[in-house]
Amino acid sequence: MNDTTQSSDLTVDLGAAFEASPNPYLLLTPDLRIAEFNQAYVEVTGAKRSEVIGQLLFAAFDSGPGTEAPENVRQVRASLEKARDTRQRDHLAVVRYSMPKTLPDGSEVFVERIWSATHTPILNDAGEVVLLLQHTMDVTDLSPNIQPDEPTTALDAIIGGSVLRRAQSVQEDNRRLETERNRLVEMFMQAPGFVAILSGPEHRFQMHNDAYSQLIGHRDIAGKSVREALPELEGQGFYDFLDEVFATGEPYEGRESVAQLQRTPDGPLETVYLNFIYQPIRDDAGVVVGIFVQGHEITENVLAAQRQKLMIDELNHRVKNTLATVQSIAIQTARSNTDPASFAETFQSRIMALSHTHNLLTQSHWEGADLRAILEHETEAYGHTRISLNGPPVSLEPAIVLSLGMIFHELATNAAKYGALHTPEGRILIDWALADQRAPRLKLSWREMGGPTVAAPVRRGFGSRLIERNIRHDLAGEIDLVYAPDGLIAELTVPLDRTASR
Repeated sequence: MNDTTQSSDLTVDLGAAFEASPNPYLLLTPDLRIAEFNQAYVEVTGAKRSEVIGQLLFAAFDSGPGTEAPENVRQVRASLEKARDTRQRDHLAVVRYSMPKTLPDGSEVFVERIWSATHTPILNDAGEVVLLLQHTMDVTDLSPNIQPDEPTTALDAIIGGSVLRRAQSVQEDNRRLETERNRLVEMFMQAPGFVAILSGPEHRFQMHNDAYSQLIGHRDIAGKSVREALPELEGQGFYDFLDEVFATGEPYEGRESVAQLQRTPDGPLETVYLNFIYQPIRDDAGVVVGIFVQGHEITENVLAAQRQKLMIDELNHRVKNTLATVQSIAIQTARSNTDPASFAETFQSRIMALSHTHNLLTQSHWEGADLRAILEHETEAYGHTRISLNGPPVSLEPAIVLSLGMIFHELATNAAKYGALHTPEGRILIDWALADQRAPRLKLSWREMGGPTVAAPVRRGFGSRLIERNIRHDLAGEIDLVYAPDGLIAELTVPLDRTASR
């Protein structure tokens, strides 16, 4: 006999055994539709193949109209779904389920029965559930409560009712424990912080929640050791902490710990900050068998704190620089103005210029300002028709903004006192451009025209000294002041790459 014949005979034998078995068997598809049942199942349920094959189980058998029917259906459905989803056999030691019975007059009633059921998943070669096998036993006769009119002996009560009650009690306890376990698992999975359970000395992932999965880039880590699942942690100390907790049974807590993690497949390592605790898990004998991992990612909090400290340090630095500038302005203005009223006017105008520049920087959160905005701010008091601005957008860092703001204020003030803005016909042309993109420099020309005749000053006042100090010392640039007869010409060059000019 060849293999094919043997296989065919075996198939026939299995089918015949299924049909001839005195135990009721029912085959269901994964969506709980009736696929097949044997003769013993017909005898205990009264089912007719032509009426129920292909139907949903709970449409064919709904446990009748009683108030307990929904709960009966729920218990059986839960057991079947558990067997299907876990791919493990599930038992119902005792379950009440009413079955239809046809009376001699042709009417139908539901009779309450008590069953013991086993649900077994049948898998294909790929490990997928293709059928569910339900094996049921009618244990109603073991319950005196269901058959009150039949005589019950003491022996019946001991080996019948007591056994059944114990079975019911065990099943209720198991059901309660299963409900509590499911509730804990659900809380575990929905926890806002990351949570994982590591098993054994190799720290294999037994369970982890969505937050943990998100932290590590949604990798498939179930059943893998930490070293296998998260190889990038090598040399960062986390393996050592886990080994120590498992060996000593002492918990470990990390605060603002830095970790380099790969958060996207084949992506670069990213720096994250974590608060976490490794808590040992012990068995009934007190032996450490695993580690409970719980924590939160605090990267944004840490970076925000670092930014805040940086801002405070920068603010302290700027306040000191501003006070030093104000002190210098006060001293130099006092030297150039012996009259208190003149001193107050000049000093106030220069402080206001500094304040205007600060306002510009505040609007951009001290990230810088555009050159045109600075020029418009310092010359707006003289009218837009008298000031011509021509040049591309140039974004300047805060230190350059402060210095140029003071320079443009001094140039505008001098023009109003002695130059083009001193007469109604006077105008100022301001042109600028960027040179050398490898080491960018700002080149700006301030040209006055239409004002009174200009001559070089006999002595250098504070305004001239302030302009030269800011250009040469603060900005590492150059300036050329030409006192042409028809108006002042100021040519200035400022490097924009501050690191390269130092």
